[in-house]
Amino acid sequence: MAEAVLMPKLGMTMDKGTILRWLKKEGEPVQAGEPLLEVMTDKINIEVESEISGTLLKVYYPEEVEVPVNRVIAYIGEAGEAVPETPPDGEEAAPPPAESPDEGAPSAVREKVRATPSARKRARELGVPLERVPGTGPRGRVHRADVESYAAAMEEKKASPLPPGKKESTVEEQPAQRIQMTGMRRAVARRMSESASNAPHVTLFSEVDMGEAVRLRELLLPDVEKETGFRLSYTELIMKAAAVALARHPWLNASLQEEAIVLHRAVHIGMAVDVPDGLVVPVVRHVERKGLSELVRECKTLADLARRGALSPDQIQGGTFTISNLGMYDVDGFTPIINPPESAILGVGRIVEKPVGDDGEIVLRPMMRLSLSFDHRIIDGAPAAAFLTDLKGILEQPYRMIA
Repeated sequence: MAEAVLMPKLGMTMDKGTILRWLKKEGEPVQAGEPLLEVMTDKINIEVESEISGTLLKVYYPEEVEVPVNRVIAYIGEAGEAVPETPPDGEEAAPPPAESPDEGAPSAVREKVRATPSARKRARELGVPLERVPGTGPRGRVHRADVESYAAAMEEKKASPLPPGKKESTVEEQPAQRIQMTGMRRAVARRMSESASNAPHVTLFSEVDMGEAVRLRELLLPDVEKETGFRLSYTELIMKAAAVALARHPWLNASLQEEAIVLHRAVHIGMAVDVPDGLVVPVVRHVERKGLSELVRECKTLADLARRGALSPDQIQGGTFTISNLGMYDVDGFTPIINPPESAILGVGRIVEKPVGDDGEIVLRPMMRLSLSFDHRIIDGAPAAAFLTDLKGILEQPYRMIA
């Protein structure tokens, strides 16, 4: 008997997911434990494995469609077995996707440009670069008419005589590229818009003399690398210092849940990781209990999983504070957006030598700017300033992390 495939609930807060990609087509065999489809939650992409073996008999929802959890999205059973034409929960199935790209198109074009097979064929015939053609179809899909219009416009431009006194330009005018927001990029945009709209952000800035932290890192580098196989970075030093400061300033380690403010005892710090098409925030749990070597190992492992799209739902949930480090770029400071439902986020800029006053003399010191954004519904300016001041002091005298 055919069995239903449900949109899985991949986290406590998940109420719907987006089907990013079906890894099997209708009529294809499926083995239990084999990846069946890729689903995007509000935070990460997850490959969902089939729980049974059989044939994928029916798919009710195409790619890029958002579906509530526990809704029937497909059936698996014996080949030829009858299944409902529409989802058995009474909901209308999403319309089938538009024509899929032809298999003969280069893989890079198939991934970057949404176009009908006839549009691709016509583009090859006319010698038109498909990626330059503005699409008028759903989600920016390029149709045959779009290709022909683009080719005609280019021919007209070549044939048009130049006005008197004008010289011919050797630079081809490039039409604007239209990229539809889908998948993770759309989820990030939605979450950041909600955070910026719902939480009144206030950002405080402070410059930290990182001289002692630089020396501490250089001292610990060989031992940490020998123990873990990874290099100690400033991310782990700042994360540990933040955990010490958060223990003393619990309002910065809080979250807003409905009408209640929850002060968390444990310090679970999320670290923003840049991935293709978006941003994910894996969570390092109980930072207050861990030494630097353990933090190095966990941070590097989570970052690698994030970039490979292999994080589990548990690894991105339950954060109480977030750190976004852009110190590897030529960025001095920025205003980070809070990761809801947390109450604060710390932005970290680069370390750069600057002239500062020291006992009446001007000296060069390795300075780093911290940017603390906090939710003014939960935290007032003075407590936030006290936390940032304490964190600055810990980083300038890092032995306080173990005192």
